[in-house]
Amino acid sequence: MESALYEGRVRHRRFAPRAHRLAYPVFMLYADLGELDRLFAGSRLASTRRPALLRLRRRDHFGPPDRDWADVVRDAAAERLGRRPAGAVRLMTNPRTLGFRMNPVSFFFLFDEEGELDALLAEVTNTPWDERHLYVVDARRGRGRAFEAAFPKAFHVSPFLPMDTEYRWRFTAPEQRWAMHMESFRAGEKLLDATLTLERRPLDPANLRRVLLAHPALTSRVWLWIYLHAARLWTKRVPFHPHPRRASSNPA
Repeated sequence: MESALYEGRVRHRRFAPRAHRLAYPVFMLYADLGELDRLFAGSRLASTRRPALLRLRRRDHFGPPDRDWADVVRDAAAERLGRRPAGAVRLMTNPRTLGFRMNPVSFFFLFDEEGELDALLAEVTNTPWDERHLYVVDARRGRGRAFEAAFPKAFHVSPFLPMDTEYRWRFTAPEQRWAMHMESFRAGEKLLDATLTLERRPLDPANLRRVLLAHPALTSRVWLWIYLHAARLWTKRVPFHPHPRRASSNPA
């Protein structure tokens, strides 16, 4: 199968207006959307159809759940790129653990018919509003196995970051290793960066048991880390930026 597990670490660094850093271990599921029927064959710990210790649930992601999932992703990419990738669609995500969903960003890799990366679609979810936004990157502009993109921020995520910023992303194709580096700039000043570095592991019952023993409640821990570090940013007096919808409904 093309599907796999990826293990590694995520690191966040804030540079302005206050310095702050966090890092923690993670694992992610890399699921080929054409392999969903046999994704967790031989394991009782994981499922795509029923509650389980680890669950990839279609309704946790964008688009009509009654349509073919890969076609929904291809259509979303085509709407923004003006072309429709024709190859495989694979998802890198934090699946539910212990029934809890907490998935700040999922990445859909869209390939062409020759198996080359054509586009990257990032599905971002904010907390606690549980809204979604899609960023689509044209991967045909990449060089070799490395890709870059820059675009304005269009979606409110952290109340400790303003909206008038620019994202700069650098990432690789998901092979034996996968890396994603994101930076946030405001008027030329770097405010924050986040780096995800992961190693590929076979998706088999033994590896599923191992990662679930190591991270039995990963999504709950991610939720806890977000709020604990938000509290630390508050105590450091990092400026608070309310949700734009709330700010517009309460003009000064």
